[in-house]
Amino acid sequence: MTDRKMNRREAVQLLAALPLASTLRWPTAEQDNARRFVETALKTAAEGIPFAPRFFTAAEFRVARVLADMIIPRDERSGSASDAGVPEFMDFIMIEYPSEQAWMRSGLSWLDGQSQSRFSRSFATATAREREAILNDIAWPAHAPQSMTDGVNFFNRFRDLTSSGFWSSRIGVKDLQYRGNEFVPEWNGCPPAALRKLGVSYDKFDPKGLRLDPPAASSDVDTLSPPLT
Repeated sequence: MTDRKMNRREAVQLLAALPLASTLRWPTAEQDNARRFVETALKTAAEGIPFAPRFFTAAEFRVARVLADMIIPRDERSGSASDAGVPEFMDFIMIEYPSEQAWMRSGLSWLDGQSQSRFSRSFATATAREREAILNDIAWPAHAPQSMTDGVNFFNRFRDLTSSGFWSSRIGVKDLQYRGNEFVPEWNGCPPAALRKLGVSYDKFDPKGLRLDPPAASSDVDTLSPPLT
């Protein structure tokens, strides 16, 4: 297969079509716990206290960091998966959801085994080109050899979990340029493109009936709220 390098934009496009961490059912409180766990881990690491994983072995944690950063690398726009605390997030998930542990551990072992058999070194110590050669065989399911099925299944789940951790982090939310929960000093109404799609116009706005269309003959037609001014 032709070598292909995955950049952040391709990762976004791929992940947008997939359910993020679809095997997990997350209560809001649990999401908050995960976020606090990661932020605390990053803060203590910045203070010189290395993170000590509870699920991953030291070798597994290195592989998880390398793989997560290949999926979402640092670029000119924002930090990498490990900058956002994704490996720490994964460690939290593995402890909180023991049913997720088997695929993660066996998948990391499979990845290391591939690297050892092909290049006589671990995945974490392999060169960038060697790592990419392995990922090129499992990152694109439609083109993956049948012999790589286990690797494809592992990579799909790992990629989903990477995206969940990254885009729920502070760095990830900033990368998405999400602007929710932000004070808007002036409301200029619904965007023109949205109005066109709905087939309505402010030119037809009826301030008395609070409608964007002329009043209907029937009085039981639902009304629309007026734009804020």
